[in-house]
Order: sequence, then C-alpha cells, then structure tokens
Amino acid sequence: MVVPYKEDSSTKKQQVARMFDSISGRYDFLNHFLSLGIDILWRKKAISLLRDLQPKIILDVATGTGDFSIEALSLKPEKIIGVDISEGMLEVGRQKMRTRKIDSIIELRLGDSENLPFTDNFFDAVIVAFGVRNFEDMKGGLTEMLRVVKPGGKVIVLEFSRPSKFPMKQLYSVYFTTILPLIGRWVSRDQAAYRYLPESVQAFPDGKDFVKILSDIGYKNPQCNPLTFGISSLYWGTK
Repeated sequence: MVVPYKEDSSTKKQQVARMFDSISGRYDFLNHFLSLGIDILWRKKAISLLRDLQPKIILDVATGTGDFSIEALSLKPEKIIGVDISEGMLEVGRQKMRTRKIDSIIELRLGDSENLPFTDNFFDAVIVAFGVRNFEDMKGGLTEMLRVVKPGGKVIVLEFSRPSKFPMKQLYSVYFTTILPLIGRWVSRDQAAYRYLPESVQAFPDGKDFVKILSDIGYKNPQCNPLTFGISSLYWGTK
C-alpha cells in the first residue's frame, strides 16, 4: 500500500489526513499551478455529466477545499455536502464558502469517505475528484458511495491516470516523477506530499481496470473517458 510517510506506523487514512493538513494553506495554488489550470476544465467536464439528471442534493466525497462543490453549483442544486478527513483542508474550504457567500448551500463536514454518515439512497448524485486513490480501502469507499446515492442516481469519479501513448507518456513521466515533486516540495515544504502523488497515481488501477472494479461492486453501465491525452480520466456509473 502506497502511503505518504513510509517510516510512519500509522494507517494510510491517518497519514493522508496529516499530509493534507500540512499542505492545506498552499493546496489550491499548487493544484492549479502544477496542472497549468487544466484541473478546472476537468471539473467542468465532470459536472456536465450531471446536467440531464438535475440533482438537488449532491455529496462531494474527499472534498478538500471544496472546488468540486463550487463547480457543482452550476447545476443549481438545493444542497451540497462535502466530506473530508482533513480538518485543515475543510477550514480553508469553509472560509472560501463564507467569502463567496455560498456557505448556506455548500456545507463542509469532517467525515470518513469509507464510512459515510448518511442513510441509504440519500443523494441524487455523488462526486469525487482526485480522492479515490487516497482511500485506504478503495472498494469500501466506492461501495459506500453507491450505498448513499438514490436508485437511478449517478456517481462521478475524476482521477489522475497514466498516458499510454508517445510522446505524452514520456513527458508525463518526467514531469510527474521529477519536476512536480521538486516544485511541490519547494512551495509546500512537505517533501512526502508531492513524492506520494506520483507514487499513488502509479499504483492506481486506472482505465479498464477501474471500470471493472465499479462493475464488480454493482455500478450500472460504468464508463471511462480519458482527458487531456490520458493525464486524468473521468469515470461514472449509476445505481
């Protein structure tokens, strides 16, 4: 199992929470800077898959500072609840919601993505961006998301993946394993956080492998759409 702090004996869940707490103040800047702003377009693409569904109550799993929740406001939902295990990230997100005066619609809560504190069939849609690979029990977390979404509801997963074609495969490898950790370490002051990122992406079962996992768990018609030459991928399925 890939963890941020290899010499630490605590669980992956505890380590991930501590890692995001440590970089929370610089996370938004680094996220947009290191992806050259493309992550914003990826989120827009993901949310567009929910327009026909017109969800009124949305769950944003591993919400971080709430960027995916903010993007989901374009759907005009009645309520968005974001959950995350990092209180540091959540506090940055809550301040962001208060500043934008959208905290009455978007509520950010401390919570475990693998043990969601909601009843069955509660949400019209569930979304998660760049969070599934951080789950300690990935299948458990995906099962929880399916449990809390209503029948006919949709689950959207946006996650990093690995390009397979020349020359993007080679460029991606150099950037992700060499340049990104250097910049991340310099700005965030947490060496482990941006070493963990490429390692966790490398270990993630992307593409067809992830679609199969969704199918095995019980998602109906799971699909995958690679984005930006396969740097990230968009997955979705229904209940």
